[in-house]
Amino acid sequence: MEISSIIAIVVLAVVIFYVIGVFNKLVALKNQFKNGFAQIEVQLKRRYDLIPNLVETAKAYMQHEKETLENVIAARNQASQGLSNAANSPGDASAMQSLIGAEAALGSAMGKLNIVMEAYPDLKANQNMMQVSEELSSTENKVSFARQAYNDQVLAYNTYKQSFPQNIFAGMFGHGQDASLLEFADSQAIQSAPKVSF
Repeated sequence: MEISSIIAIVVLAVVIFYVIGVFNKLVALKNQFKNGFAQIEVQLKRRYDLIPNLVETAKAYMQHEKETLENVIAARNQASQGLSNAANSPGDASAMQSLIGAEAALGSAMGKLNIVMEAYPDLKANQNMMQVSEELSSTENKVSFARQAYNDQVLAYNTYKQSFPQNIFAGMFGHGQDASLLEFADSQAIQSAPKVSF
C-alpha cells in the first residue's frame, strides 16, 4: 500500500469522524432545547391549572363580574391550546408566535381581573385567594427561569448549526430550520402576568 493511499484513508477517516461528530452534536443540542421547552411546558401547565382555582375563588365575591371571569377562562384555554401546539413542535416559529399571542391575551385578561379584584377587599383578604396568588407568583418565576434556559439552548443550537463548517452538513442532516426563541411581546408578559396583589 502506498503512502498516498494511507494518507487518503486517514484523511477520509478524519472527515467521516468529524461529520459524525457534527451530526451527534446537532442532535444533542436539538434535544437540549426540546427538553428546555418541556420545562416551560410543565410550568405553564401548572399556571393554567391554577387560573381556574383563582376564578372559582373570585366567583363567590364577584357575582356581577361574570364576563371578566369568563374572559380569563377563555384566554387560559386559548393559551393552553397554544402551549400544546408549541409542545408538539418546540422551536417552530409559527408555534412559538401562536403561544406568544395566546400568552399576551391571557396576560391582558388577567390584568383586567386584577383591576376588578381591587374593588373587593374581602376577596383580597381571602386565605384561598392569597394562597393561589402566592402559587401563581412562584410559578411565574419558574416560567421565567425555564424560558431563559430554553432560549439559551436554542441560541447554542442555532449558533452551532450556523457556524462554518457545520452549516454545510446541518441541512443534509435535517437541521435546516433555525429554532425559534420564546420571546414575549414585552419582557414582562410572563413575569408580571398574572400579578395578583393583596
